[in-house]
Amino acid sequence: MSVSANQVKELREKTGAGMMDCKKALEESGGNFEKAIEILRKKGASVAAKRAEKSANEGLVLTNVFNNGKSSAILEVNCETDFVARSEDFVNFSNFVMELILTKKPKDVAELMELSKDGKKVSDELNAIIGKIGEKIEVSRFSLDNAENGLLVDYVHHGSKLGVVIKVDNLPADKSEEFHPILKDIAMQIAAMRPLTIYRDEVDKTLIEKEVEIYKELARKEGKPEQVLEKIATGKLNKFFEENCLFEQAFIKDNTKKVSDLIAEFNKKNSTEAKLILFRRYHISDENK
Repeated sequence: MSVSANQVKELREKTGAGMMDCKKALEESGGNFEKAIEILRKKGASVAAKRAEKSANEGLVLTNVFNNGKSSAILEVNCETDFVARSEDFVNFSNFVMELILTKKPKDVAELMELSKDGKKVSDELNAIIGKIGEKIEVSRFSLDNAENGLLVDYVHHGSKLGVVIKVDNLPADKSEEFHPILKDIAMQIAAMRPLTIYRDEVDKTLIEKEVEIYKELARKEGKPEQVLEKIATGKLNKFFEENCLFEQAFIKDNTKKVSDLIAEFNKKNSTEAKLILFRRYHISDENK
């Protein structure tokens, strides 16, 4: 059957799909709008399947701290190109996903994909936007955290490609406002310096053993005697901790201090025992997510 330009225009306004796709869907459905929408959604799922093997190394990182700094969410949504990452459709979809995370608090991405708001299911909306844009799009990961006895602070780097959430515990409520800018600086430190852990005792033991062996082997090749290899390796390992453990890193705004000094100075001044507990660092180029 033939379909009018007004029908195509109306379907396009409802779905955001391309003109030709809308025309074909209406022709296939015999002018039935509901069936046409279903056809377009299936087309989105078909496009999604075709794009599944593509790499999605662009996207957005969103953060949200709520409940007076006692709760936080961080989310990564990926696509193939920066052009799409900046598009209204992609941004709106990412915000839609974040809103569901905040209101429904799913335990993982699989559960998130089954959630709905105003009759719109995440998985259906994902297929629809893939069908419309024609790129691989995926909700990569998210985290929800709580700090009943502390404070959560976020930082998103310009461009929304990198986001950080950091948590401190043992912080009295009346000290949160004073500690907030310190924690914001530390969040920026995490973004810039990419620590592996907060404390050295959190570093994977296998990684430490591997580093020590490398240090010893290098020293051997330099002709160092066996009896001093352990001492050399220990010195280099301490340097490794200083570079890779947040607590021991030089503070980026004042390299005469370490991050640990910021916490110690605050605790001494306020007679508190505030302690850094965890951080989330989401960067869209991360290989290990």
